[in-house]
Amino acid sequence: MDPTISVSTVVRPHEDPRRVTESVQALFPDWNPESVPDAQCFPNSKGEVELKGTSDSLDVVLKIVREQRVLDTALDAMAMSLVGESTAFSLSRQSALTGKVSFVLDGDPLGGTMEVVVEGRDLGLWLEQQTWHGGRDSIPRSTGDELAMTGEGYPSEWFDSKGRKTIERMD
Repeated sequence: MDPTISVSTVVRPHEDPRRVTESVQALFPDWNPESVPDAQCFPNSKGEVELKGTSDSLDVVLKIVREQRVLDTALDAMAMSLVGESTAFSLSRQSALTGKVSFVLDGDPLGGTMEVVVEGRDLGLWLEQQTWHGGRDSIPRSTGDELAMTGEGYPSEWFDSKGRKTIERMD
């Protein structure tokens, strides 16, 4: 069963709603927000506006992370908030406009973020399957395992400070 995907982002008073929408649609082409405000000259008295919508798949995101060769990072970032049948993660809108996927773990980067919520049965297993690659035949991975990056985005170390392996090949 494919999961349900909700995507939201905030348009700030100085941002062009059309460009914000384009950035989200670069990763989620079928995303159509419920309503998009008209562009306004800055400065204006209009406040922030949240755009919300759904998407049928993570196909474009997964295609790009495969091309970028960051499938393990994607698994870790997408599963970091996994609880039961739901997870949430943030993506950089600025990176999306350049055809890249950049997971935002902390803060508010230049260009803003899009918040993605994925819900579905056996979601952890689904994420593992979607981010699978041949290297996992040697080093198996699963959501939340001891090889996952830290909450701050630091990688698990494969070697200690003296160059000795900390992770053995798992056959």
